[in-house]
Amino acid sequence: MNPARMSLAAVFALLATQAFAMNLKSSDVTEAAYFPETEICARYGGGDISPALTWSGAPATTKSFAVTMFDPDAHGGWWHWLVLNIPPETTGLAQGAGSGKTALPPGAQEAANSNGVNAYSGPCPPAGSGTHHYQITLWALDSAKAGIDAGGDPQAAGEWLQKHAIGMTRITPVYRK
Repeated sequence: MNPARMSLAAVFALLATQAFAMNLKSSDVTEAAYFPETEICARYGGGDISPALTWSGAPATTKSFAVTMFDPDAHGGWWHWLVLNIPPETTGLAQGAGSGKTALPPGAQEAANSNGVNAYSGPCPPAGSGTHHYQITLWALDSAKAGIDAGGDPQAAGEWLQKHAIGMTRITPVYRK
């Protein structure tokens, strides 16, 4: 198994046992359901529009949030979206926040994804590669500011998030071409 996948699996298992119950919802995407066309990649006729997200139940000690979208089924793992430094009083992101269509919360910033852009890149699996699972994860963090380079390697950002997570929850919609 890929070390990045093993590490993510270990964090998910550890945090699933926490006493708090974080909740992540979306009016656009749901668990195990296909993404709407507006949120897939432009190459497949979509709009690369990030989904609307809302959340609740974070630990009281949360100093910031991060939102990521990771496809463990692509190329050993592919980061589609990383939003860091989301203020702790924030309870959601509007549709399009990762696409420049609406604003991110003050202080929040996007980090480079696996495409090398600081934005949301919608699902775009190669034709015939099967169903891909897109883990949209909300991370409650013990740090107010991410200690990473926003233009750096998304895998390094993922590792930093794992080390500083005090809670997490996710939705895993799917897509195939």
